[in-house]
Amino acid sequence: MMFHDRTDAALRLARDLRQYDFHDPVVLGIPRGGVLTAAVLARELGAECDVALVRKLRAPAQPELAIGAIAEDGEVHVSAFAEQVGADEESLAREKQERLGELEQRSRMFREIRPRAALAGRSIILTDDGIATGSTMLAAIDVVRASSPRDLTVAIPVAPPDRIGRIRDRVDRVVCLATPEGFAAIGIHYEEFDQVSDEEACEALREAAAVKAGE
Repeated sequence: MMFHDRTDAALRLARDLRQYDFHDPVVLGIPRGGVLTAAVLARELGAECDVALVRKLRAPAQPELAIGAIAEDGEVHVSAFAEQVGADEESLAREKQERLGELEQRSRMFREIRPRAALAGRSIILTDDGIATGSTMLAAIDVVRASSPRDLTVAIPVAPPDRIGRIRDRVDRVVCLATPEGFAAIGIHYEEFDQVSDEEACEALREAAAVKAGE
């Protein structure tokens, strides 16, 4: 399945999500690309929109390899293979501190636009523009679960089949449009997949908040 861009993917996700009975829903997007996806979903579903602030933890000497993730409140998810790629306690502590500093900066930026949404007792839809390793999504799931939502749905345009299996065990529902065998990268499933800037993500969140306020 090929998507034109993030808006196209989100509109297709929204069509599948409309069949479910959500209670006072909140759509949480993982920055940056996931915020654009979340804004469209929130508009289409009449939901509140917010961000799920998490950052990948990088492997030593392999910055492109994710070995886990850290969330806005400091909660950490570390992959089982982290030690195999040289991540000891010292390197992990250093990486956590650096990524937490980035999260604090990003939190100030997004929270100037809107405060963190209340999640307890509500239907939460957690989204991104795709999943590769799944470590960031798993960390976000843990954070959302700790907030006592009514139910938790992960909505994703594309992901590797094995990663979806791991995520499905942790949530109430997974809606994923494509799970191609031999998954290589998220971007190859989009005709347009430009990098999303912080400014673009902030603008998407701002517009989503304005739409919801105008209802």
